[in-house]
Amino acid sequence: MLEGLVVIEPSVFKDNRGCFFESYNAKSFLKQGIKSSFVQDNISISSYGVIRGLHYQEGEHAQAKLVQVLKGRVLDVVVDLRPWSKSYGEVFSIELSETNRLQLYIPRGFAHGFSVLSEEVLFHYKCDNYYNKESESGIVYTDPELNIDWGIPKDKEIISDKDLALPFLEHAEKAILQKSSQ
Repeated sequence: MLEGLVVIEPSVFKDNRGCFFESYNAKSFLKQGIKSSFVQDNISISSYGVIRGLHYQEGEHAQAKLVQVLKGRVLDVVVDLRPWSKSYGEVFSIELSETNRLQLYIPRGFAHGFSVLSEEVLFHYKCDNYYNKESESGIVYTDPELNIDWGIPKDKEIISDKDLALPFLEHAEKAILQKSSQ
């Protein structure tokens, strides 16, 4: 596990009506070292084969995220972009699903993306900072240095033109290192 990431497995209470679990509780998250105050919630609905990412916000608009799947299944992927981190440039991936109900806390300084492994997914994430279009950036999902297996056959991948145009990590690194030295 990369430094700063936290996988959260909520307590799930089941009975004949279904189930109940807390998806967020500030006190219990604080006990796990998560101090973020979330200010924005986002929901993404996607179909099988969609790959979103790898995205991040730069500078003062960087965002920590708490992500979870409400319906379906994804391969969630993060890349550590913090120049001072021991795990800088390393990749972590985990399957998140409506069945395992796992959540992933992603601190500021990580690029994030996911691939949809089920017919449809309803993906929820909380952010600790507001989205700022001028600060958005990313790394192309096919970067050979990262060598990510997204779990989707090439002929089934659905990628936005915007994500296909993202730079490789080596180009993003130069911008990140330049901005961190300013």
